[in-house]
Amino acid sequence: MNNRQARLFAIGSTAAAAILFLGMTFDSHRQFPELTNSENITPEVEHGKDVWHKYNCINCHTLFGEGAYYAPDLTKITQHRGDAYLKAYMRDPSKFYDESKHRRLMPQQNLAEDEIDDLISFLGWVSEVDNQDWPPRPILVTGGISQASTQGGSGQLTQSETDSTTPVDSGSDPRALGERLFSTAVPTCAACHSLTPGADGAGPSLGGIVTRTEKLLASGDYSGEASTVEEYLHESIVAPSAYLVPGEMYSAGGTSFMPNTYSDNLTDEQIDQLVAFLATLK
Repeated sequence: MNNRQARLFAIGSTAAAAILFLGMTFDSHRQFPELTNSENITPEVEHGKDVWHKYNCINCHTLFGEGAYYAPDLTKITQHRGDAYLKAYMRDPSKFYDESKHRRLMPQQNLAEDEIDDLISFLGWVSEVDNQDWPPRPILVTGGISQASTQGGSGQLTQSETDSTTPVDSGSDPRALGERLFSTAVPTCAACHSLTPGADGAGPSLGGIVTRTEKLLASGDYSGEASTVEEYLHESIVAPSAYLVPGEMYSAGGTSFMPNTYSDNLTDEQIDQLVAFLATLK
């Protein structure tokens, strides 16, 4: 290749790359409104974004994998935690963690109520953005990586994964199907509950839940409507505020922090399967 040919090749390659870049940029901007649900950006969402920046949340947390890695990624936080939990947490994070055990604490920011509400609105909008499975392995609120992440996924459930929670074989063991639901239901049970006795997270550990429930039902302290372990587990899933586990970090104002949407997100059969699995945790 002589000098003239090299020059033409360089000019042609640069022009082709520029055209490709412009085309990709145009296509990205074409998709942004749909991917970001821009029609849902309300004044509350915009103010919540300002709150996010005002208190430098990004100095510890990440959104879409961007930010510091001292604390969990919050891209999908509103899909894992209900509003009641998030509001109580932002009002006083110290009630949720013991510095001697967890070392690093969320600082008390003394947010105003409207700042808390709008910050949750902002995070709710963020959670609905189609983030194209990014980041691939987010730091979750439990401090670990989800099962989906360890298999190369994003840690967020795909449509095929949520569809697979519906049993396709009526002869399958309900307990096995319930165990899968524990990790794949939306919101994910495993995001808040550990199966290791004594390892409490955002929700109490479910290790030994059967034994604890039997003692609770026999103690006279229980105020719900269940009379058996299975009925108690079912009630805890579909009506989590029917009986509140003692402890400030699990409820506030008579409302459980556990989402009350499982009866909408799961079928009756799936709830029975989840109960069947939990009933094996002696």
